[in-house]
Amino acid sequence: MRAGMMRMLVAGVAAGCFCIPAAQAATAGQITHLSGTLSAKKADGSSKLLSVKSDVAEGDTLTTEAETYARVKFADGGEVVLRPGTQLKIESYAYNAARPESDNIVMSMFKGGLRAVTGLIGKRNREKVTFATETATIGIRGTHFGALLCQNDCGGVPTTGGTPPANGLHVDVTTGSITMSNAAGTIQLNPGQFGYAASSNTAPVPVPPQQGVQVTVPSSISKDKAGGRGIGKGGDSECKM
Repeated sequence: MRAGMMRMLVAGVAAGCFCIPAAQAATAGQITHLSGTLSAKKADGSSKLLSVKSDVAEGDTLTTEAETYARVKFADGGEVVLRPGTQLKIESYAYNAARPESDNIVMSMFKGGLRAVTGLIGKRNREKVTFATETATIGIRGTHFGALLCQNDCGGVPTTGGTPPANGLHVDVTTGSITMSNAAGTIQLNPGQFGYAASSNTAPVPVPPQQGVQVTVPSSISKDKAGGRGIGKGGDSECKM
């Protein structure tokens, strides 16, 4: 009987009838608010449009189109709000309520801006949460902060001087504290403080509040429902691209 089963298995493989499902990345969070078009490029290279209640996973690269705001709530209770024209990759996300030693969050922001509130991982293992950009890396200390990466694309961002923010990474801190680090140096910023790093080879510096750039999002982002235009409105569902 074993010989017969073996012959069937070999025949099936030869005919291409057996396939092993690819391992799927564990869910890291869920979209709770969407005001326009949000897409996700998966770790396997496929892409799809997301809607409210869509899951996001480790390895996903999230991209918001023009006029789109999207909020992601993560498994540990942390939240990230993406501004229009933002691209954020969930490089690593590991959370197990019973195993703090496995905690790990690494996110890379390639363009755009965000506001983030850290969750349980940021409270119990703050050194395990990192937000990286090409200009500087942000480390958290149990935090609510904003980050804006300008690359000749911040013309619509308001400033006290009336001119667009300079190219580079701008940050602001609401609660807790953050560090800004790159090859040239590290600074720590506390509530009410602002920071700026012009490039990866220029040390981050504190910025006077009257000159700081604050990342803002609509007040409606606090509501767990869709609004505005796009696939996230109403009962639209996600679809593959």
